[in-house]
Amino acid sequence: MAKKIKPTRPELKRQRDALQRFERYLPMLKLKQQQLQMTIRKVQARRKEAIAAATAAEAKFSPYSAVLNDVAGVNVRRLAEPEQVRTSKANVAGVKIPVFESVQFSCALYSLFATPTWVDQALLDMREISRHQARVEVLEEQRRMLQKELTKIIQRVNLFEKVMIPDAREAIRIIRIHLGDEMTAAVGRAKIAKAKLAEEGKIEDGQITYSPAETAPSPEAPEDE
Repeated sequence: MAKKIKPTRPELKRQRDALQRFERYLPMLKLKQQQLQMTIRKVQARRKEAIAAATAAEAKFSPYSAVLNDVAGVNVRRLAEPEQVRTSKANVAGVKIPVFESVQFSCALYSLFATPTWVDQALLDMREISRHQARVEVLEEQRRMLQKELTKIIQRVNLFEKVMIPDAREAIRIIRIHLGDEMTAAVGRAKIAKAKLAEEGKIEDGQITYSPAETAPSPEAPEDE
């Protein structure tokens, strides 16, 4: 233990109080750790599903993706990019994380007569890909934030389990030993003093007695008139 301990009764009380706080707080930290771990697993599962959905949407679009280069005057790829990703906030184990709600796209303005009929379907498919990708990104942000908090909680759990609680217990042990030694030494000194008085004949039947010289009044004391 690096910190020097004062072997006193007030310090013993302080260490006991600290140990009680640590042992009361540790289960709360472990519960939060479990909640975060469970939530991260769920987020990872949802993220995996979102990636699979995005991959399926891309596979559906890929057969005619090359023809987009021939569409004059219509930037389908730009129209398929999200204008805004709407999210809400949720509190998970004390962490506020974003929750995917929807994707807003800009209004697609182009001539229905001057463009091929498949452009509408291509735009729908590409926007579906963008929607899944946006959901993947929000879920990844959830995972990142939760993992960051989990790392902090694990560090605190380790600090309590491996440092603070053992240090408090060791301090209590050292102080108890010191106080016990002091008490033993005090009892020993009392016994020695008592034995010394007994040898001098000043203890009879467990009572301390004094010689007449010790109890006689001082010659300098004034006499009563």
